Amino acid sequence: MPEPLTLTRADDPRLHDYTSLTDVELRRRREPAEGLFIAEGEKVVRRALQTGYRMRSMLLTPKWADAMADVITAATAPVYVVSPELAERVTGYHVHRGALASMERRPLPAPDRLLDGAQRVAVMEAVNDHTNIGAIFRSAAALGMDAVLLSPSCADPLYRRSVKVSMGAVFSVPYARLDAWPQGLDTVRAAGFEVLALTPGGSAEPLGEVASVRTGARVALLLGAEGDGLTQRAQRAADRRVRIPMAAGVDSLNVAAAAAVAFYAVASGSPG
Repeated sequence: MPEPLTLTRADDPRLHDYTSLTDVELRRRREPAEGLFIAEGEKVVRRALQTGYRMRSMLLTPKWADAMADVITAATAPVYVVSPELAERVTGYHVHRGALASMERRPLPAPDRLLDGAQRVAVMEAVNDHTNIGAIFRSAAALGMDAVLLSPSCADPLYRRSVKVSMGAVFSVPYARLDAWPQGLDTVRAAGFEVLALTPGGSAEPLGEVASVRTGARVALLLGAEGDGLTQRAQRAADRRVRIPMAAGVDSLNVAAAAAVAFYAVASGSPG
């Protein structure tokens, strides 16, 4: 067990992993290239460790050292203690949760391997909002989805915001990226899944009616980006177009809310 080290300089090279966390474009480039991601907050750090991610280092403010004492004791990576002011200068924001960890990424599985043995999967097309990514992963974990597949242009599930919104669910739901789009859906279909494209279009079938007759089938729910929704190419590549019936003049739901409703419908097979 390494002894925690108190650091006092923002330009200390040992803090490199934690610099400029609010610069989204910089972090999106740096983190995958350097093979790391940032876990923020006690619960998220613990979940990352519990699901087998390896810690590179941990950054704490003094008041969090006691709360994380067991993690520090078990750590094989360096633990750095800094003042709240220094943490803010390094990261670019007030680290009110007081605990950050730099974790090592793991290689993603091949999509066909991920689908082997799965029953219900979510497929996202161009969902590039990190909050939506995190919320969808959290719903996927809570509602029994077996895996998530991402189109090439989807945001990084391991970006700090996605991880935090998901409350660490991104660590427990297996995911992979499809190399080609929408051709990658052929891999899903070849694995025996029926691809259901979720769209608010009035000509689509009500999701509850489809889900109720597909209980036990292997189903892939296809979700599009906020605002634009699924592209026509993706909808044409699906087996069926399905919708969540709306009331009170509402035309659609946020993609994260729609995903939760759809996951429940597929998991329960209840008519809606």
